[in-house]
Amino acid sequence: MDRPADTDPICALCGRPIPPDVPQSLHHLVPKLKGGKGGPTVLLHQICHSEIHATLTEAELARSYDTPEKLREHPRLAKFVGWIRKRPPGFRSKVPGKRRGRR
Repeated sequence: MDRPADTDPICALCGRPIPPDVPQSLHHLVPKLKGGKGGPTVLLHQICHSEIHATLTEAELARSYDTPEKLREHPRLAKFVGWIRKRPPGFRSKVPGKRRGRR
């Protein structure tokens, strides 16, 4: 039996529900290698988490992007969020691995 969508956790980056059959991931707001091992985490769709790490280095994450709000303000992530919000919550990328290099 399916759970109602309103009981699914919400992705901290894109704001869409995370259905139980969709890969999800915990994101350390300060990377573990930069002192965030025990620090706050947020739940994300795996595709959203992958986009964060394809966009920003660990140093950039620790220095300037340590909240979901700051992540959404990054130009490339803002564009990604606008694009992914048009997809259903269960959307998965068909392209394996990192899609593009950092700018």
